Amino acid sequence: MERTVVRVSIFGLLLAFGGAQPNKDDWEIYSFHINSTVTSRYATTVITSRVVNRKDESTEVEFHVRIPKNAFISKFRMFMDDQVYDGEVKAKEAAQQQYTQAVSRGESAGIVSSVGRTLEEFKTSVTVAPLKKVTFELTYEELFRRRLGKYELQIFARPMQPVKDFKVDVYIHEKAGINYMDIKGGLSTNALANAITKTLADKQAWVYFYPTVDQQKTCDSCGEQGLNGDLVIVYDVNRHKSLGDIKRSKGYFVHHFAPSSLLRIPKNVVFVIDQSGSMHGRKMEQTRIALLHILSDLAAEDYFGLITFDSNLFYWKRELVQANADNVESAKTFASNIKDRGSTNINTALLEGSRMLNEQPRQGSASILILLTDGDPTSGVTNLEQIQSNVREAIQDKFPLYCLGFGFDVNFAFLESMSLQNNGVARRIYEDSDADLQLKGFYDEVANPLLTNVTMSYSSSANLTQTKFSQYYNGSEIVVAGQITDNDVETFVPQVVAISRNASIVFSDANGTTESTDDSNLQRVWAYLTVKQLLDKELQLSGVEKEKVKSEALRLSLKYGFVTPLTSMVVTKPSEETTEVLHKPSEDTPPLSRRTSMGMHPGILSKGQSRRTSGGSHLDPQAGVYPSLGSRFSSAHPGFQALPGLKGSPGLPGHKGEAGPPMLHDLVTDYDYRYDSLPIAPTTLSVAPGVRFLLQAENQSLPLCFDIAGRTILRLLHLPNAGVSVNGELDEDQGFIKIIVHFDTDNFVAVELGAVTVKYEQKLTRYTGDTALVAGSVAVFIRPTEVDITAGQTRLLILVHGKNGKDFLWPALRQQPSDDAVGILAQKAVVYEEVHQGPYTKLKIKDQEISVSRSSAVDFGMNLPATLACWLMSPESALRAPLSDFTLKVL
Repeated sequence: MERTVVRVSIFGLLLAFGGAQPNKDDWEIYSFHINSTVTSRYATTVITSRVVNRKDESTEVEFHVRIPKNAFISKFRMFMDDQVYDGEVKAKEAAQQQYTQAVSRGESAGIVSSVGRTLEEFKTSVTVAPLKKVTFELTYEELFRRRLGKYELQIFARPMQPVKDFKVDVYIHEKAGINYMDIKGGLSTNALANAITKTLADKQAWVYFYPTVDQQKTCDSCGEQGLNGDLVIVYDVNRHKSLGDIKRSKGYFVHHFAPSSLLRIPKNVVFVIDQSGSMHGRKMEQTRIALLHILSDLAAEDYFGLITFDSNLFYWKRELVQANADNVESAKTFASNIKDRGSTNINTALLEGSRMLNEQPRQGSASILILLTDGDPTSGVTNLEQIQSNVREAIQDKFPLYCLGFGFDVNFAFLESMSLQNNGVARRIYEDSDADLQLKGFYDEVANPLLTNVTMSYSSSANLTQTKFSQYYNGSEIVVAGQITDNDVETFVPQVVAISRNASIVFSDANGTTESTDDSNLQRVWAYLTVKQLLDKELQLSGVEKEKVKSEALRLSLKYGFVTPLTSMVVTKPSEETTEVLHKPSEDTPPLSRRTSMGMHPGILSKGQSRRTSGGSHLDPQAGVYPSLGSRFSSAHPGFQALPGLKGSPGLPGHKGEAGPPMLHDLVTDYDYRYDSLPIAPTTLSVAPGVRFLLQAENQSLPLCFDIAGRTILRLLHLPNAGVSVNGELDEDQGFIKIIVHFDTDNFVAVELGAVTVKYEQKLTRYTGDTALVAGSVAVFIRPTEVDITAGQTRLLILVHGKNGKDFLWPALRQQPSDDAVGILAQKAVVYEEVHQGPYTKLKIKDQEISVSRSSAVDFGMNLPATLACWLMSPESALRAPLSDFTLKVL
């Protein structure tokens, strides 16, 4: 049972030059975005940081970010000049040699390090040339755990300097419906509360946090270095069906089971408390306080026991007794007088606790054994494997064992393995001022059992995650994922059998409960959950079985690109710089604050003696071309950056630049109007009539680009199953002058410069200012420089850009549509290879050789456009279809 608090903990960017505090005269973070998309309790979070080197010499910039321990990093990329540097996930053994060699040379040896209760630290660095920019992009994924009836997304931001373009965007989509949502944390108080926008619409929720530079300095813990605090989004979903929420897609299913309308089962609980000498002082005091609170919360129908131990055992009672008022008061007196002394005999203490539970079984009750210790066994049986064997023999799968490890002197791997072997979990208790609250919080999670002996079964299924659970507690959730055999949904029948307070109970639905969805994440949810459980299983096994489980966990980690304890991410950096290998730590690894350094501080990048430096002038093809963007929708509200969510659309429209010498187009430039004052060499591009589009390439640094003549109506996106169509009208040579989203047969949202028109249920409404509205299955957010439209599983951002004093619209797909999608925006990334280089380059695409020329295009699919080098070809060659397939006569 996993009982950890559900969090997406994002510790904002920490950038440092050489280890000094940020100096705005050296470099500046001009854009920092955190985008989190949550679908069915599975979060994909993208952190994007854009940095400019303002110095006239090369500078080493470090990307430093913290992520949840429960998450898997799945992608890391750096964009600099016209190159993309991708991190590659490899088996840890395969990457270890690179890691060791880097350390021995005194060069960069980045790692993912444990830093506190819920966070891990990701670091890398790169040398940025004078007056150039670099973009860092980190993606990680996490399946939420429900705790005490809620899910939490915690965003901790500390960028170490105020950022002019700082944005946090959260989008939550739960088909079961969201029954409540709240926002807490230090960043939600005082003046910063005004920077938060929250919208809840049945099955969807949006949270935007856009603090101004002044606001970033005004929270309780903020200052001249900007934000320093957390934003906590708390929510839960509706639970209408007793069988739970089951979704299926493309041969996979995910089942969330959390029935609530059940009677509480009385429990039998034995607390086994370490009182050895190492528990002296604050630990012992906090343990006593926690026990007093826990004893007060016992229900009258519960039975309980209390044992303390050092080298000997000390009983309050030698048998379980009912938690009536007299017994609870007597136990409190005993707990108040616990004294630390002696050594640690864990083996005898656990065997005695097991005896107490085994000797007094009660019909219709649930038994629990809880151990609290802060050290290794030092008396009695001290062999760890022998202790685990003895405890397994004593418990015999009759009840779970929960081990709480106090501090970092404890052998947490031993406790974790022993808990897992006995259907429980281990939890570390941190030596902080709230340690008593941590102990009480854990008890609250297991205080109210609702079911025991839970068995989940699924006919016509394969490769299931864990399906048997000893107990289910109120406020928690059981999640099972698997594959549907031959995708045969007709014979796929789920069922849950368990024991409730009074009798055996069966959860089923003869009318069918599985819901088909186009959620492409279900397979990744299955992979994530499978890898997590295989890693847990590995801790319980030995020999051949252990290696078999480890091998399968490694295979899946590599297949899905997860950085796990078995894999590492190799970050290949620009030529002449070093390679970094990033490892995921285990829970046994203490936080950075507790470690000492021997020559190199663990987790800090060690700087090599030689670093690549490059000079030269900064060529920005966009400098001086575009005017500053003002409000296009009659509002002074700060600009809005929508969630990229899943993988961005490969069909992002771009803007053409002239074909010419490669030296003018070998740039990837983030354009930011605030930096026109930088001493750069402007280059004006001649632009022929027509609009240039970009098409992403698979595993290639250069995308494809093609031109479409102006005054054309294009089919941007069509989703037949969802009944959604997006069409757009091009102007002569800029972009789009009008974009219409059709939905539900004869309803639509029409976006033009300066206004948005919505037709719904025969009513036509025109909007010209900041507005948030819901029309049937479509949600629309109108902001000064963009319109955000969500239709089912599809999210479209329509941006407003300008050139030469003229504004135009630009569509950007932020959430992938289903596989049945067609249109310009639905084009998948192209796989190509260069078969001939030189003046007449040819690319091979699906056995067809196509002549191309190197050119450039501006990617207007972002709020801050970037100029990309690209391979220019005809629309027919890029789209692999006649252009007429994508054009229309009417909008």
